[in-house]
Amino acid sequence: GNSSSRRPRNFTRRPRQQHYMGAVMDGSENINKLTGAIIESAYTVHRRLGPGLLEHAYRRCLAYEIAKTGLKAAAEVPLALQYDELLVETAYRLDILVEDIVIVEVKAVEKVLPVHHAQLLTYMKLGAKPVGLFLNFNAKRLSEGMKRMVNDL
Repeated sequence: GNSSSRRPRNFTRRPRQQHYMGAVMDGSENINKLTGAIIESAYTVHRRLGPGLLEHAYRRCLAYEIAKTGLKAAAEVPLALQYDELLVETAYRLDILVEDIVIVEVKAVEKVLPVHHAQLLTYMKLGAKPVGLFLNFNAKRLSEGMKRMVNDL
């Protein structure tokens, strides 16, 4: 369908088999295609905007750019936390969740710290998502501020 005309907020659960650009895929091939498309979108945003803006500007533009490719990109998705019998409904908000599979963490920081990568790994574990992309848009070259992380589910 033409999902680029819809707002990239709500998403629905899909079966494990995923559709991308009309092709049916599964497993790592699907994830590699997804992360590849997300990274291309990130390069487009970084090329057009450059470093120096606030994170929310990059987040909004990136979600929009991803949605233009036909992928479902939900921005600021609440992530719940179960702590014993206590449910914390919004323990965090995921910056962007793509196709209910890939968590994209958007930063615009001067220096990336180990805690930034650790946070993304925590979100991936809490959300039971297989892959995360960390993107620091404040980097002069986006490739220097990018890290792909895998969650051993």
